[in-house]
Amino acid sequence: MAGETSLSLLLGSMSPRLNPGDYVFCTLADAAALNGCVPLGSLREREGLTVILDKAEADRLGLAYDYIAAWITLEVHSSLAAVGLTAAFASALAQAGVSCNVVAGYYHDHLFVARSDAERALSTLRALAAHSRPE
Repeated sequence: MAGETSLSLLLGSMSPRLNPGDYVFCTLADAAALNGCVPLGSLREREGLTVILDKAEADRLGLAYDYIAAWITLEVHSSLAAVGLTAAFASALAQAGVSCNVVAGYYHDHLFVARSDAERALSTLRALAAHSRPE
């Protein structure tokens, strides 16, 4: 199943959900530093391997980080080819003064916001969804 592409349907049914826990972004020279830990997400960059980990796992492994995030999942099954969803929620969050780091999975978009901004981000996303639903 490829997922939804209609922007109005995506926005109106995004159903943001706050996942429990605190999450961090770490950079590693080599995945061996994970010592068998499976990251939530990863991306190989020229400078190193970026991994997203549960904060407790990063602490256990002694990994450095400087940003503690909350993880919000948009429950709507968005297509990877959908146009405008990221721009719409990123604009709404920016207007609310909330920084957002986005990771697209096959089924859902995942937003990492500063832990202290989690509730403001949720309320902003819920308001955007409510405003986007047809009357």
